Amino acid sequence: MLQDRVDPSLVPFKTLPGGARMPAVGLGTFGSDHAPAGLVASAVEAALRMGYRHVDCASVYRNEPEVGEVLERAVLGGVPRDELWVTSKLWNDRHAPADVAPAFEQSLRDLRLDHLDLYLVHWPFPNAHAPGVDVGSRDSRAKPYLHDRYMETWGELEKLVDRGLVRHIGTSNMTVPKLRLVLRDARIRPAANEMELHPHFQQPELFDLVLREGIVPIGFSPIGSPARPERDRTPQDSVDVEDPVIVAAARRLGVHPAVVCVKWAVQRGQVPIPFSTRPANLLANLRGAVSDPLTEAEMAAIAGIDRGCRLIKGQVFLWKAGQSWEDLWDPSGEVTPP
Repeated sequence: MLQDRVDPSLVPFKTLPGGARMPAVGLGTFGSDHAPAGLVASAVEAALRMGYRHVDCASVYRNEPEVGEVLERAVLGGVPRDELWVTSKLWNDRHAPADVAPAFEQSLRDLRLDHLDLYLVHWPFPNAHAPGVDVGSRDSRAKPYLHDRYMETWGELEKLVDRGLVRHIGTSNMTVPKLRLVLRDARIRPAANEMELHPHFQQPELFDLVLREGIVPIGFSPIGSPARPERDRTPQDSVDVEDPVIVAAARRLGVHPAVVCVKWAVQRGQVPIPFSTRPANLLANLRGAVSDPLTEAEMAAIAGIDRGCRLIKGQVFLWKAGQSWEDLWDPSGEVTPP
């Protein structure tokens, strides 16, 4: 491990069905409506130089063409394509079966690749929104989760696997009852489920289901999403990196509390995808995955600070008047009725 780089071979990984290896820490590319595409691409370029090999993308982030230029330069510059793990996601306005393959193929062109490693259904709702909208915005054509329609979308992702264009497919922003339905009906099972995971929001029931089913949990907002959009902020939100348990572990290790959140995620068994445009933070997060682990006592203490504090609430995806954001997340344990 050089001063400004981590040997990619030292980064832990998850082995998926079929033997593919997903690096156990990645780089998110959602700029939370504040980081322009060029800045995100520069962060990806710096991260690849530092030893990152896992990049989490999405068409709705509006930066895949710029990220694709970086990925192309990296491969031409000697980074083996089979060392890279690149994910993208199907946005909500492309759930119609006829729209799935064209949306995927556009991401593939934008990212300048001949295949993706993972393609996710970004949200289980076919409800879109304009960039930068406020919490009260709603899609005039918004619909609830309708399982048969979701499985029609999923079937188109399965066809992409059949065509050899993507190695694995997965889900994102799911709940226990929704995921159980998908597992019941899918021809090709989800290889990964991307979900909000950080010390103050550990989602134990969904996390345990994912592990039991042999699905890789990918955790977004792993340090508590300090730069999340204003529409997702409420007065009740807590701050992971200010928690005394996290601060104490950071003090012992001589690192920023954010690094403790990343270390905890890797040790717990999820794949964190932190985002930053600051090289020092990028390097610190990657080093956190390969340096001295948290102790058993620290891991137990962090397990005890779960506050059930969901930060990315998704209000803009609600489908009818009079609902609260909790309705998106099936609080009864059953899929919220239409």
